[in-house]
Amino acid sequence: MKIIISPAKQMKPVDLNLKMSAPVFLDKTNELVHHIQNLNYESLKNHLKCSDSLALQAYELYQTFGQQETSPALLTYAGIQYQYMHAQIFDDQELSFLQDHLYILSALYGLLKPLDEIRCYRLEMQAKIPFRLYDFWKDNLANEIKDPIILNLASEEYAKCIRKYKKLIDVRFVEKHKEKYVEKGVYAKMARGAMVRFIAVNQIENIEKIKEFNEFDYTYAPEMSNECLYVFKRN
Repeated sequence: MKIIISPAKQMKPVDLNLKMSAPVFLDKTNELVHHIQNLNYESLKNHLKCSDSLALQAYELYQTFGQQETSPALLTYAGIQYQYMHAQIFDDQELSFLQDHLYILSALYGLLKPLDEIRCYRLEMQAKIPFRLYDFWKDNLANEIKDPIILNLASEEYAKCIRKYKKLIDVRFVEKHKEKYVEKGVYAKMARGAMVRFIAVNQIENIEKIKEFNEFDYTYAPEMSNECLYVFKRN
């Protein structure tokens, strides 16, 4: 079983004594970085569709990209999902397990293992710079994932990079709202992070064991699930 998750916009390098690995698509990453470095500030801002301050920060990061400090991918991303994963307290055995089972999908790096060495950046998969990043990566990311069982804990923006080429087992975290079950973004991100931790701590290889996850009052809902969709609900 392999697990795919989204990156986070928030990034912060960490200074830890960990042996890092090299991203598998580093040549393509360098190609993207070189292209972005040749964009002027206004062009980059238009492509990223963000505020002046964020665009300026991104521009400066790319212009000095090779000089930026590096740190392990799983510990560099700092969004909600990663906060609730508590990656900074994984022990060596748990990190080793995730290194073999977890992939982070990235617009700039393509596919990352947890201990892959990365630099901070700003780029979303939906961005056009001016070409579509889905076209740039094509089936490269999906082909790198060899396991036939892929648990999808990523947002659709990133999951579609794999879904077009391979079968995914999706996970949804829903709760009752006005007689309907809906997925709320923040809580879903929290639960995704907690599920990664659950998998790592329990060293789960059999996807059926995922159904035992019960954090934040979410429990597996067999009546809402099927072989390609695992739904966890709370009332």
